[in-house]
Amino acid sequence: MKFSKTIKYFPFYMLSVLPMQILYFLSDCAYYFIYYMIQYRIKVVLDNLRKAFPEKSEEEIKDISKRFYRHFCDIIFESIKTLTISKEEAKNRLSLNNPEIIEDLLENGRNILLYAAHQGNWELLVYLPLMLTYPSNTFYRPLNNSYFNGLVLLIRERFGVRCVEEFKGYRTIIAQNNNPVPVMNCIIGDQSPRRKSAIHWCNFLNRKTAFYLGANIISKKTNDVVLFPRFNKIKRGHYQLYFEMIEEFPSHSEGYNIVVEYARCLENTITQSPEMWLWSHRRWKLSEA
Repeated sequence: MKFSKTIKYFPFYMLSVLPMQILYFLSDCAYYFIYYMIQYRIKVVLDNLRKAFPEKSEEEIKDISKRFYRHFCDIIFESIKTLTISKEEAKNRLSLNNPEIIEDLLENGRNILLYAAHQGNWELLVYLPLMLTYPSNTFYRPLNNSYFNGLVLLIRERFGVRCVEEFKGYRTIIAQNNNPVPVMNCIIGDQSPRRKSAIHWCNFLNRKTAFYLGANIISKKTNDVVLFPRFNKIKRGHYQLYFEMIEEFPSHSEGYNIVVEYARCLENTITQSPEMWLWSHRRWKLSEA
């Protein structure tokens, strides 16, 4: 099976074995092609930035957009590198700022829900099993293209993360409650919700914004500790991950406090490093309809 996947994704394996210096050169080339030539979703990015930061000048907005596209291209090649990166290099590229918070919880038998976002290089969350030796699941929305969906799964599951389709997330987490070994689950919470989904509206980046209620509902039922993983970029290709407490005892939380606190954490993080959030997605489709 491994050999057949290697053949199927041979071009990406060939890219992955290249040194990072060469991959970053290719990332720079991709940036010029995407930003200046095809201008991929540039109108969406600029519109999102202008509405999120009305106090910034047009020059500042364009500067953030350029830095975002450079970072976005780096994410692509850093993710491809995961196909062949050694465990030692992976741990060198992602350090944990406050691992004690998550280690203490797991050692005390508490399941953890990482309420994550498309911030920093979120794909590097798949390195966590190298540092925290506990089962880890991530819930994802399958890509329409089966070939690239298979590639993404291959990358994300390489170090032991189990990828679960989002519609199976609730049942998977509930079933873990009876397991003796604590588990880390990861849910990305900043996608644009589908119509007729369970949502809550928050004030977020100067707009009324719809957020999925899944993490709020699940954590209150399971009482799993909810943490927000925030990336800091130390230098190109090197990140530090900080865990921020959203709710230690969700079953005691009232209403939609968990999703509201998540939105607050994310907004603060974006304000500090705006180029590291995924501005190219149409996040406000519901509010603009």
